[in-house]
Amino acid sequence: MPANVGIEYTPEFKRALRKLVKKYHHIRSDLQPVIMLLQKGELVGDRISGAGNPVFKARVRNSDIQKGKRSGYRLIYWQKTRRYITLVTIYSKLDQGDISAREIKRIIKEFEIVQQRT
Repeated sequence: MPANVGIEYTPEFKRALRKLVKKYHHIRSDLQPVIMLLQKGELVGDRISGAGNPVFKARVRNSDIQKGKRSGYRLIYWQKTRRYITLVTIYSKLDQGDISAREIKRIIKEFEIVQQRT
């Protein structure tokens, strides 16, 4: 993978992050190391089967709770191309169970429609 991968955000990711910031004040600093790895071209996490696209789920530690990565955040991202990654959504494992491949596909499809309009 090349270095300097561009990162873009779906409206769903931005909404989810705004909601989580209210409850977990350190979420941005918790996410930063993972985003930096993605920008360097390193894919982190596990590939999600059934999502149709190269979509990954990364575990991110929540420093606002003392329970480790298992109870932390789940960052869902899409390797759109070798040079672009789209952050699809994020959620706290304490607040929500797993996200379905169908839901991920829906978010990506909506994002692609918005991108085509601009």
